[in-house]
Amino acid sequence: MKEKIRVGYVGLGRRGCGVLKANFALMPDVDLVYMCDLIPERAQKGCAIVQELGGYSPKAISDYHEILADDSIDALIIMTCWSGRPQIAMDAMKAGKYAAIEVGCADSLQECFDLVRVSEETGKPCMMLENCCYARREMMVLNMVKQGLFGEIVHCAGGYMHYLPEEDLYRHILREEGHPHYRIDHYIRQNRENYPTHEFGPLSKILGINRGNRILTLSSFASKARALKQYCKDHMEDPALAEIDYKQGDIVTTVMTCANGETVVLTLDTTAPRPYYSRNFTVRGTLGMSFEDTKVVYLDGMEHRVRDNEEQFFEKYDHPLYKEYTAMQSRGGHGGIDWLVCRAFVEAVKNGTQTPIDVYDTAAWLAIGPLSEASIQQGGAPQQFPDFTNGRWNDREPLVKGKYCLDEVVEDKSVPIY
Repeated sequence: MKEKIRVGYVGLGRRGCGVLKANFALMPDVDLVYMCDLIPERAQKGCAIVQELGGYSPKAISDYHEILADDSIDALIIMTCWSGRPQIAMDAMKAGKYAAIEVGCADSLQECFDLVRVSEETGKPCMMLENCCYARREMMVLNMVKQGLFGEIVHCAGGYMHYLPEEDLYRHILREEGHPHYRIDHYIRQNRENYPTHEFGPLSKILGINRGNRILTLSSFASKARALKQYCKDHMEDPALAEIDYKQGDIVTTVMTCANGETVVLTLDTTAPRPYYSRNFTVRGTLGMSFEDTKVVYLDGMEHRVRDNEEQFFEKYDHPLYKEYTAMQSRGGHGGIDWLVCRAFVEAVKNGTQTPIDVYDTAAWLAIGPLSEASIQQGGAPQQFPDFTNGRWNDREPLVKGKYCLDEVVEDKSVPIY
């Protein structure tokens, strides 16, 4: 086990700097050797964050290949825009380094196959930093499902329901922050489920995807694209913005079927006005259910007219990792879930073990983007979902049963969270 790991950090935009400042720059067992961004000012900003919080200054560079040439580097953390992340991760693994990528989708299905192939050939893990896998509600439900309290799971649902015009898509204009957010380019040229992992990540762990279960088919349906044009017409000074031919449907619904008979419905809802953020986390079983939007956990035999009763279940069924975490006071952004997913990656690198979100998970979650796009183009036609494990989904290698394990509930206080 390594006491300290040496890391290269690639991508210092708003999200990259945020994760750096609230997480990696505060970790004494992480030596941030390089800050890399194509825009030099961003790389320098990353160095300033580390200097302020860690007391040392990394090297600012613009070409990540310089990191790959350094044999002392253990891992790359990739926080760049959606396009290009899989290629950087593959280059990192080929150079003998662990790879961590921020959440999103792949541009093509081929990228997903290539990512798996390179990881298998090099023996190096690639982990998507899906923070919602470590959210309190999702972890509690995982704990309850593993105890059999929901019975046999039959259906799940989730989504990304977050009104983005002011938050991301036109932020550079409204808040005069300079560079456009990379998402807007995708909304202009693509029509797909472009952000599925915040709920499919946790749901896939609950369903045992890639470990005893797998996705068989995917069908996606998109509404017409009208809301961004209306927003630009009503709120933006530049009339040309309302004339852009936005391809992204306002509401995208994706339906998946699983080998064990479950169904999953995902919803993308980011352009039409809505009053609150939701991941619509829903798990239905033969003995009970959990539904985020009414904060309800229901078990067979309870009073039917129940709402907002999650807190009493948290008290009894909180995941042991979360019990330990909240007792110590959370940190790290998004209510603390960023810290946990970052620590999960760091601990795997330190121990030289598989990551709790492995390359097969990462590839499957990335693949939803291109598969949904193909389905929408074909009028919702079902797409056969690839088996990235190549037949091994029901006979995998043993789990790494550490405290950050997401496939089983493991209580382990021997590894400090901070």
